Amino acid sequence: MEQKDVIIRLEHISHSFGEKKVLEDINLYIKKGEFITFLGPSGCGKTTLLRLIAGFLSPDEGIITLEGKDISALPPYKRPLNTVFQRYALFPHLDVYDNVAFALKLQKLPVDEINARVQKVLKLVSMTDYEDRNVESLSGGQQQRIAIARAIVNQPKVLLLDEPLSALDLKMRKDMQIELKEMHKKLGITFIYVTHDQEEALTLSDTIVVLNDGRIQQIGTPTDIYNEPQNAFVADFIGDSNLLDGTMIRDGKVRFAGHDFDCVDSGFGENTPVDVVVRPEDIYIMNNTDAAQFTAVVKSCIFKGVHYEMYVDSDAGYELVIQDYNAFEVGSEVGLIIKPADIQVMHKERLCNTFEGEMTSATSVLFMDAEFDCLDCGLQKGDKVKVEVDFDKIDLLDDSHESDVEAHIRNLLYKGDHYHLEVKTAEGYTFFVNTNDVWDRNDLVGINILPEDIRLSKLENE
Repeated sequence: MEQKDVIIRLEHISHSFGEKKVLEDINLYIKKGEFITFLGPSGCGKTTLLRLIAGFLSPDEGIITLEGKDISALPPYKRPLNTVFQRYALFPHLDVYDNVAFALKLQKLPVDEINARVQKVLKLVSMTDYEDRNVESLSGGQQQRIAIARAIVNQPKVLLLDEPLSALDLKMRKDMQIELKEMHKKLGITFIYVTHDQEEALTLSDTIVVLNDGRIQQIGTPTDIYNEPQNAFVADFIGDSNLLDGTMIRDGKVRFAGHDFDCVDSGFGENTPVDVVVRPEDIYIMNNTDAAQFTAVVKSCIFKGVHYEMYVDSDAGYELVIQDYNAFEVGSEVGLIIKPADIQVMHKERLCNTFEGEMTSATSVLFMDAEFDCLDCGLQKGDKVKVEVDFDKIDLLDDSHESDVEAHIRNLLYKGDHYHLEVKTAEGYTFFVNTNDVWDRNDLVGINILPEDIRLSKLENE
């Protein structure tokens, strides 16, 4: 990528609110004329990242450059950027014309130039003949158009949009998505868009930046993000998916859902634990079980307008979701086929929980700010140790007072035959649990770990 093709660079950007770090070591470049979307769940840091680019916040670490110039400390009004906010921030005492012309009048431009520019942008957003209307008399979609017109009348190099469609109803939101895409094409400037709506991001974007917990998870085109997710979070967050534990037997052969399948992936090694993603539309379903790779029983079949969505129980005990244009009767046995190119194999981010701890006696260890009983493995009080606990060896307790560790469930992934939970303590320790029990996000839990399920190894002094 040549420098002249890049308009904004973010290098090693971090930002905190108090003790809470909301962005950590963000590295990103944004191309001229690109429609780039920051996508992620609430609290992932996407709006903070947008506000840093806009100048409403300053990074704790790192630099932001615009066309090669460091703008990290530059105030918002000196940046050639404009922002469209969620609530539009229109002036209720001004009519449509004066709302759009406001910034131009502050610059004391000639009246003819102001009028020409206002008329041009009103035509662009399909709001001609509304100049004299009170903005409070407009619909939500019309107010959104005026907010965009006011932002682009200054001819910014970059337009920042912070979930601008979130207040609109579904039909109007979809209509405005098409209009935004057309505006971007006509204007030819860089759009930086923030949303938590995956479908919106896939519809609008040239490039999607997926964030979670203040870190970039993946950057790519909508097609890449959907078809080639790089980790389990992206696969689960973007669209519907069957996310399953698997084993890469060797190049071109993977085992999951109780069966071996040919695949197109390689380079994972042999007998390596992996995550496997198969999209619901990529599982072929048929009444003929003889020609199938494996079989299942249909649990539910719901018409979704374009396709039927079915949940099935496979012959090896895995629940799968399938989308097909044909309906299959609930309770019927069906055959299933998954083609090699439709199987996405990913490296596992972790194989077990790992902590640093300290022996408090030969049979007790301190980690996660709590003391746990362990087996005597020859270690002494004061030894620094690595603590490992398998995901399925942590029991979650309804009554958090029964445990010395209280934690909240933060994220849930369904893996076909169990749930993989991300759990975080009040002190900020994160661990992961595999369970068949059903929990909800933000549930408060205690934890129990048996002594025999704690593996210890002494850390060598540096």
